[in-house]
Amino acid sequence: MQEFLRKTVIERLQRQILDLEGYKAKPQHQHQKLGFDYIEKYFPNQVFPTGTIHEFISTQPEHTASTSAFIMGLLAKLNTHQGIYVWIGKQRQLFPPGLNYFGIPAHQIIFISLTKPKDILWATEEALKCQSLSGVISELEAITFAQSQRLQLTVEKSKVTGFILRTQTGPIHATACAARWQISPMASLNLNQLPGVGFANWQVELLKVRNGNTASFSISWHNGQFHTIENSVPHPFIPHAIGS
Repeated sequence: MQEFLRKTVIERLQRQILDLEGYKAKPQHQHQKLGFDYIEKYFPNQVFPTGTIHEFISTQPEHTASTSAFIMGLLAKLNTHQGIYVWIGKQRQLFPPGLNYFGIPAHQIIFISLTKPKDILWATEEALKCQSLSGVISELEAITFAQSQRLQLTVEKSKVTGFILRTQTGPIHATACAARWQISPMASLNLNQLPGVGFANWQVELLKVRNGNTASFSISWHNGQFHTIENSVPHPFIPHAIGS
C-alpha cells in the first residue's frame, strides 16, 4: 500500500512539473491534433509544448532563412485562433507577403526592428509578458543561461510561447529553454520535371528536448501541411502528410 501511494505521489509531482514547464497533458477524450504528429511524438505526452521557450540555432544566413520559414510553418499549425505574434530583430530579412505561403496574413505579425542586443532582449521579455499575444519570435545573436531562465520564468506566468532565433557563430552555451532546434535547408525536388522551385525541404535536428527525446528527420511543407521525406522513396517523390 505504501509503495502504491509513493508511486501515485511521484506521478502527480511529475505531471505538475511538466505542466509548469509548458507540457500540458491532453484529456483522454480529446483527439484533436495540431497536424504534425511526427514532430509531436518527441515531446513529453506527445504534445508540442506551448507557453515555453523554443531555441533555434542558426550559424549561416541561408540557415537563418530556412529556420524563419520553418518557424512560420509551426505558427501556421499553432495559430488556430488567428492570434497576434510579435517578431523582434534587426536583420530585416523577412519578406512579409511571403507569409501567405504558410497561411499567415502579414497583419497578424507585429514587426519590431531594433539594433542593440540589450534592447532586443528587453523588448522580448516585455512582449512575452503580454498574455494577449499568441507568441513572440526574437532574433538574438547570443543569450546566457540566466537570461534564458528569466524568459522561461516569464512565459510560465503569461503562457505565451517564445521562439528564440540565435544567430551567433561562436560556442553555443546551455540555456533554460525547453527545446533546442537546428534547421538546415535541403534541395527541393523536381516533381514530374516541372520548371521552377519545388517545395520547401528542411533537415530538422532536435538537439535538446526537456523530458523528451532528441531526433533528426527531414520534412517538407506544402498545401498547408508538414510532410515527411522518405529517403527510400524513389523519384518522382511523393511526400506523406504528417498527422494524416
